[in-house]
Amino acid sequence: MELDARKKKILQAIIKNYLETGEPVGSRTISKYTDLNLSSATIRNEMADLEEMGYIFQPHTSAGRIPTDAGYRLYVDDMLSEKQAAMEKEAHVAEQTEDEPSEIDRRIDRIEEVLQEMAKMLANNTNYTSVISMPQANKNRLKFVQLTLVEPTKLLTTVVLEGNIVKNEMIQVDKDIDPETLLKLNILFNNELNGKTLREINFDMAANMADSAGELGALVSEIINAIAAAIGSADGIQIFTSGATNIFKYPELSDTTKASGLIGTLEEKELLTGLLADNSGENEDENTGIQVYIGQETSVSSMEDCAVVTATYEFEKGVYGKVGIIGPKRMDYEKVMDALKNVTGNLDKQFRKPDK
Repeated sequence: MELDARKKKILQAIIKNYLETGEPVGSRTISKYTDLNLSSATIRNEMADLEEMGYIFQPHTSAGRIPTDAGYRLYVDDMLSEKQAAMEKEAHVAEQTEDEPSEIDRRIDRIEEVLQEMAKMLANNTNYTSVISMPQANKNRLKFVQLTLVEPTKLLTTVVLEGNIVKNEMIQVDKDIDPETLLKLNILFNNELNGKTLREINFDMAANMADSAGELGALVSEIINAIAAAIGSADGIQIFTSGATNIFKYPELSDTTKASGLIGTLEEKELLTGLLADNSGENEDENTGIQVYIGQETSVSSMEDCAVVTATYEFEKGVYGKVGIIGPKRMDYEKVMDALKNVTGNLDKQFRKPDK
């Protein structure tokens, strides 16, 4: 079945409506979009096709449809593609325009103060949660990983880095791990991660390793996060967050268990090290410099109902930091992308500005 222009228009209309309301979207609602000019019956047929293709689903009988992660992914990818020309044009105009003074551009002696203010401003402007990492070269390479079961429910992850730097992280496991499985995990991590830097241990790698591990996928993701946290602590990565309580504004995230897990992740910050690890820019959209991770693409279990949008700023040649927004999967992606573009642009100007 082909996703033709009409189906794509209907899918976009469903997602836009769901982003605004948070409620399942029915065919009658979509039929009111004047640019479609389709009957409710035709729209119902198209929605049935979209559901069969995996882009939308019906949460319960007689309800409207809501987007799946695949639907969000298509929507975001299309948006990034559409914004490419506009962003290139803006960049060209900006190069020819003299800088205007702003409050952000005032001279601040400490980088920490700049990033803290940026995090607060980003959270306030978007009504989501913001995260910003200190710029890092991240040159420490992983030499060896040793997984050791110290108790039936506790797994010690020992990470050895170049320079014989040793870091340990403890992981709580849900079920017993037999010696054969433990050996396979040790082989997997040493084969896949040996010689990698923190920036190279990214979301795509984590997702691929988790997929290949089958029923142990969740544990593999936890171990990768622990390894990233260990390398990050060796590199001294500092992360600033703001707007954590904005989570409670969205019903799908305000459930006590989900909100508690998210708040814990934001407060502990170890998992955020892995979240912001890929700061080389290698996996970003080549046209917009933005990465979007939806649901389980984040590989952080407490964020499976979230979307994360990140962008990279450059402190100096070869030294990067990451700016991110965490919100519900129905976040206003366009607004978030514009906000990140503005913030990274201001950070680039702030840090590259020559001393007078």
